[in-house]
Amino acid sequence: MIDVSKPEYFTNRELSWLDFNYRVLGEARDKTIPLFERLKFLSITSSNLDEFFMIRVASLKDMVHAKYSKPDIAGMTPQMQLDAISEKTHGLVNTQYNTYNRSLKPMLKQNGLTIIDSYEDLTKKQKVYVEQYFMQDVYPVLTPMAVDSSRPFPLIRNKSLNIGALISDKEDESEFDFATVQVPSMLPRFIEIPSEKGGQTLILLEQVIEMNIQKLFLNYKVICAYPYRAMRNADLTIDEEDAADLLKEIQKQLKQRQWGEVIRLEVEDGIDKRLLKILKKAMNVGEDEIYRISGPLDLTFLMKVNGLDGYDHLKYPKYEPQLSKDINTEEDIFTQIRRKDILLFHPFQSFGTVVDFVHQAAKDPDVLAIKQTLYRVSGNSPIIASLAEAAENGKQVTVLVELKARFDEENNIIWAKKLEKAGCHVIYGLVGLKTHSKITLVVRREEDGIRRYVHLGTGNYNDSTAKLYTDMGLLTCSKPIGEDATAVFNMLSGYSEPLAWNKLSLAPLWLRDRFTELIHQEEVNAREGRPARIVAKMNSLCDKEIIMALYHAAEAGVKIELIVRGICCLKTGIPGISENITVKSIVGNFLEHSRIFYFYNNGWENVFMGSADWMPRNLDRRVEILFPVEDEECKKQVIHILDIQLQDNVKAHYLQPDDTYQKPDKRGKNLISSQDYFCQEALRDVAEKKKNEDEVSRVFEPMYHNEEE
Repeated sequence: MIDVSKPEYFTNRELSWLDFNYRVLGEARDKTIPLFERLKFLSITSSNLDEFFMIRVASLKDMVHAKYSKPDIAGMTPQMQLDAISEKTHGLVNTQYNTYNRSLKPMLKQNGLTIIDSYEDLTKKQKVYVEQYFMQDVYPVLTPMAVDSSRPFPLIRNKSLNIGALISDKEDESEFDFATVQVPSMLPRFIEIPSEKGGQTLILLEQVIEMNIQKLFLNYKVICAYPYRAMRNADLTIDEEDAADLLKEIQKQLKQRQWGEVIRLEVEDGIDKRLLKILKKAMNVGEDEIYRISGPLDLTFLMKVNGLDGYDHLKYPKYEPQLSKDINTEEDIFTQIRRKDILLFHPFQSFGTVVDFVHQAAKDPDVLAIKQTLYRVSGNSPIIASLAEAAENGKQVTVLVELKARFDEENNIIWAKKLEKAGCHVIYGLVGLKTHSKITLVVRREEDGIRRYVHLGTGNYNDSTAKLYTDMGLLTCSKPIGEDATAVFNMLSGYSEPLAWNKLSLAPLWLRDRFTELIHQEEVNAREGRPARIVAKMNSLCDKEIIMALYHAAEAGVKIELIVRGICCLKTGIPGISENITVKSIVGNFLEHSRIFYFYNNGWENVFMGSADWMPRNLDRRVEILFPVEDEECKKQVIHILDIQLQDNVKAHYLQPDDTYQKPDKRGKNLISSQDYFCQEALRDVAEKKKNEDEVSRVFEPMYHNEEE
């Protein structure tokens, strides 16, 4: 058997992630996409990069400080990775701002929306307006801070936008002090100002402050002023074993985020060298960690620009999630689940069905208990409200709130306290593990005894992101799955693990082994001359053991088709190893988030869905659930979804043997954008259902008339 463990057979995960962000940036550069949608994608690349630095780059920095030099699966040490990331990210940032300055901003102006570049671009009337706005709305909020022998360098908060200045109380500018002012995050990032030529004109808040900065230092001369922004290490280090109260420990750690090591410093291109030298020293950053920006710092404000009214013609038509054709709002949800398993595909089909499932359970007098895991929820979650209502109605409500959900820690602490106050039994997860599984269990008393209803999903119980992420869910009252669901919650709440499981596969217990077995079985089938095929869709693929299993299967003749949105450490086209493997990444209007796994199994097709990617963290350090899709109709639907995604030639990028991603040649081909297809399909299903209902009512209408006659 070929040795497939060599570093040259793997791609570094961080560089692969940057390739993914380049693909997102590609959407911002695509002239076939509506202008305001391109703004959205440019904003996303900026937001993605922030998180990447705060967590992934920060983690590598910690390794270097700890003198950890073990290479990753691609043979790169932490320092080698940091060097490669720096080079690639500087190129990415340059491309971001070229896109903004040379393409998007001029096109916005052509369409009646001007974003002001400098004070000189303002008319007299606009200057008066900006000055008045500054004095009335901005000035009272600002806190200018000078640095001298009696005033130390202030804390520059993580991700905050600031303006640094050199000030002097003498005519001689060679003697100066440093001063800084934070741009208030509670004020709008951009302000609309009167436009004398029609259309809209916007100016950024930091420009307004910069134009009026002399008013903050009346007794000084402002030599120069430039915006800057610091990114800090935001990776929490929590000793769960010694934490007496996990909630309090996480609250304490969240405060430490503001003090983390600076890992990236963004400054305006052309910044005064003396000012930069002060910032560089105060924040202890090297030249590679400084990003000179030719344009506004922090492009995430473009998401707000995307939300401006009056530009619908420059956006995609708004899609409203449709009710699944299998759902009847006039009928009790539990009756419908008893009849057959119900598959849900968001956002094409409404997440409201899941919200209604929990809401009906909260009100139903026959429901005895509701148990649910929560990883990320929306700011005003209807599911949280229903769980609280259920507890107030006397039902046994158990909720696992994952306090370690990255960047949702504060939000989840608030919800945990609210649920406890309502009378819910709240669990904070297992020591050393994140609970990432998506499961709801409803226990109901019925005429023939106790029945368990279960919802299993690939995405979070978040009604807001459910409109933006593609995810799948299954509603079932299968007895074996119900028993397993009970076992899951008993394990989470009391460390009670059953002797055997029926249908569900759990990480970190034996999900890794389950996947390895399923891949190996396809390999065996191929070696014995039988047809063998694997189709797997996920967000990330970077687990060495899984990749090696895929290489062995492909080498044996298994046809492997992977749909991997983001990180992919597997390489395609390696002679004799991965020539039977294709990898495609779909980057569209919705964020691809579902995890689906198909194994041909000698014609006995196995279909699974779950919460886990093929990553070490998902398989070894998280509580994850993989569940089978066994209902034949539901299974056909899932296979159909995979088939359409495999045909996507509009939003898909194919991984090449040289590690680049390329869009397929569309000339002479029938164009298929899978997300557009699923939107249209959901609309067709609703129209077809309404047509059938209308036909039924027409058939029965004369009978009622005849009866009256």
